[in-house]
Amino acid sequence: MKVLYTAEATATGSGRGGHVRSSDGVIDQPLAVPTGLGGPGGAASNPEQLFAAGYSACFHSALQLVARQEKTAIDGSQVAAAVDLGKTDAGFGLAVTLTVTVPGVERSVVEALTAKAHQVCPYSNATRGNIDVDLVVA
Repeated sequence: MKVLYTAEATATGSGRGGHVRSSDGVIDQPLAVPTGLGGPGGAASNPEQLFAAGYSACFHSALQLVARQEKTAIDGSQVAAAVDLGKTDAGFGLAVTLTVTVPGVERSVVEALTAKAHQVCPYSNATRGNIDVDLVVA
């Protein structure tokens, strides 16, 4: 792989209840264990939210790329990511649902673009075969 960009971040403190900071300081975020995992929740993020934000943004970029290649306008498009954390036989695991919304474009076209984006997106390529990713066209 020819590296085009490297993102760096460091976690400190008590893991899920600690702090994350990117090397450039753009992300400087306290973390809190969600109430669903027995923590206090509150006005702090958690690893699953950060993963959902990254995956949805990356997949949306991949969708826009394939739409440009197909010469299809997808104005007003959006991608929402839901990241589930659950118990597995070996410990814990993740599952993702990506919901793609493209107003004014025929469903079959959006489904085809979504399938192509899933082949292009770096997050999809990284997770393929490792976690379940469900693609939903709204």
